Amino acid sequence: MTNDKTMKDFNYYTPTQVAFGRSAEERLPELVKRYGGTKVLVHYGGGSARRSGLLDKVFDMLDAAAIGWCELGGVVPNPLLSKVEEGIALCRRERVDFIVAVGGGSVIDSAKAIAYGVPYDGEVWDFWEGRAQPAAALPVGVVLTIPAAGSEMSSSCVVTKDEGLIKRGINSDLSRPRFAIMNPERTFTLPAYQTAAGATDIMMHTMERYFCRHQDMTLTDNIAEAILRTVKDAVYEVLKDPEDYRNRAQIMWAGSLAHNDLTECGLEKDFTTHRLEHELSALFGVTHGAGLAALWGSWARYVMEKDATTVSRFVQFAVNVMGVANDFTQPKATALRGVEAMERFYHDIGMPTSIVELIGKQVTDEEIDLMVKKASRGGACTLGSFVVLHTDDMKRIYQMANG
Repeated sequence: MTNDKTMKDFNYYTPTQVAFGRSAEERLPELVKRYGGTKVLVHYGGGSARRSGLLDKVFDMLDAAAIGWCELGGVVPNPLLSKVEEGIALCRRERVDFIVAVGGGSVIDSAKAIAYGVPYDGEVWDFWEGRAQPAAALPVGVVLTIPAAGSEMSSSCVVTKDEGLIKRGINSDLSRPRFAIMNPERTFTLPAYQTAAGATDIMMHTMERYFCRHQDMTLTDNIAEAILRTVKDAVYEVLKDPEDYRNRAQIMWAGSLAHNDLTECGLEKDFTTHRLEHELSALFGVTHGAGLAALWGSWARYVMEKDATTVSRFVQFAVNVMGVANDFTQPKATALRGVEAMERFYHDIGMPTSIVELIGKQVTDEEIDLMVKKASRGGACTLGSFVVLHTDDMKRIYQMANG
């Protein structure tokens, strides 16, 4: 019989070129040309990229390099399918052959979705419904301004269908950006709440891989624990001093390492908290990282109670990440102190630890049932691998977090 705790075979692929440091964005024209771009869609969100002068700098650099471009702004948090469809039509009309995303995860995911849709004859939402698999995509490059989602080096792409607010993700290596430009100075003006929510998302990307049944990959565990400790320490510093370049850089680089599959090598990701949070943010429009913080403690307590074999992993997290003293006679007590320490950390940086703290009220039973229905695809699928959760389990976690 195979031991499910042994190391999992893996294939690690991370083709994105990273240009990191002060003035890194000045390499944009060179990198666009290196990866074959001749007509670029510059895709971005709200007004911050324009107000900071970054967009004008991007346009000027493309002009100076004789690279044609068009633009599409207006991407919102939890990016919408309607904007993706607008971008697909624009790219086809303007004969775009390269997309540059200027922003954070929402902009990058919207750019990836556009990239999938341009060469596809059907409706792009087919990919998120599972009716088709991507076979081609326009190349995407990134000028990162918000470290959080890790989409600048990942294969994932999450979008929300406007009708019904259905939020789903797909993964394909076709969408991994050709390059990611990262200048920590571009994050100095991020509001404290967004900084904290981004750090929470980065840590959760790591934790959703760390909490698994494959326990023989010590090196991957050590990398994950180092990322978690580093981000935890760094976010305190940048909340005190937003222009702390060194710690902004730690967070920015950690965001990429947390979601480029490095911390998954030899392990099996779970991502239950993410899947549950997607329905929360789709329904209530909350910030993704804050939604993760609101749910994680309830998930942790529930899976420990449901399956006692998970306790040892939570003990390792408590001791190695949260600095909890190990009471070898009471492992579950140690594990729970680790969860409590994580929740104190969330409160320290301004994140919620319940749905009530997140949205200011309890959600209704009907809203919980709707989120469960969406998360489980109408009861057709389970969530998780660390502990497999069915619809009743999902409902209980939402209820626990609703206090």
